[in-house]
Amino acid sequence: MIPVTILTGFLGSGKTTLLKRVLNEQHGMKIAVIENEFGEENIDNEILVQDSQEQIIQMSNGCICCTIRGDLARVLGDLAQQKRDGKLDFDRVVIETTGLANPGPVAQTFFMDNEIAGEFLLDAIITLVDAKHGNHQLDEHEVVQRQVGFADRLFVTKADLVDGKELNDLRHRLMHMNPRAQIREVNFGEADIKEVFDLRGFNLNAKLEIDPDFLAEDDHDHAHHDHDHDHAHEHADCDHDHGKCNHEGHDHGHHHHHAHHDDKIKSFVYRSDRPFDPNRLEDFLGGILQIYGERLLRYKGVLYMKGVDRKVVFQGVHQLMGSDLAAKWLPIEKKNSKMVFIGIELPQDLITDGLDACLA
Repeated sequence: MIPVTILTGFLGSGKTTLLKRVLNEQHGMKIAVIENEFGEENIDNEILVQDSQEQIIQMSNGCICCTIRGDLARVLGDLAQQKRDGKLDFDRVVIETTGLANPGPVAQTFFMDNEIAGEFLLDAIITLVDAKHGNHQLDEHEVVQRQVGFADRLFVTKADLVDGKELNDLRHRLMHMNPRAQIREVNFGEADIKEVFDLRGFNLNAKLEIDPDFLAEDDHDHAHHDHDHDHAHEHADCDHDHGKCNHEGHDHGHHHHHAHHDDKIKSFVYRSDRPFDPNRLEDFLGGILQIYGERLLRYKGVLYMKGVDRKVVFQGVHQLMGSDLAAKWLPIEKKNSKMVFIGIELPQDLITDGLDACLA
């Protein structure tokens, strides 16, 4: 399987700078780059050697580059065929989307097209956010919020152009929109190759990383705040066995910094120590995906199921969900379920109450 990385981010966020560094680095990898043709800046011609074929450009360092003039699935199919025929040699693919693109349909290609799914493995979506203009872009353009919501990793660029408070506010905002994605600062495209490739964001495994700061904040009670978007997390940390939350004695002084942003894209975490009834949960999730699938960007979970001695893992993009059995619960482990949902104006109470009703 050929791993694929989707590189996304708004106009001017630094995607091409990052890509150039990756392509110029001596890592010994042969990378095929697919660029959407409205790229605001094409990859420098000085590192390109024009191939006889119109669509495909061979680079001097052994990488190849092509521009999409048609359907992504067709371009990927062509690349795979040429690799099989020995005409092209590459071991991974990077897709650079245009700054105005919603990465959702690009990601879905890898699950909906059987031929593509048989050859390529979607590794991760990396979103670049410009520290100087990020807050404004998030306010103005829903597509930027979507790019953040889909991400497995967030790279904040141009951090040297803002002060510490501004950077911290942006980090908090991003974390509340997507607590799954680790946030890294990247200056002038200087990212360690290990931060870019083999992130396994779409793997079905029992590792569900949620930013610990997000969970720490969710231990606080946000109910007394006068703005909506913290309420999205009010009961993310409840003890669902008793329907009550742990809120006592915390200092709330540091929560007001993102009060003025009411982002459409929000996230919440659901946890329970009680097992799920498998049939009820399957029916409920199926219904949620039918009704809210388009608004669900990414969701992932590790589940404790009644009558199953192994962890059940699931994850999805929009309506496309996959699940699998993972490792056995160890005797020392505390069995519990943890799920994270990232989406556009999701009815959190309805989903939380519905999940509660699926507990055995």
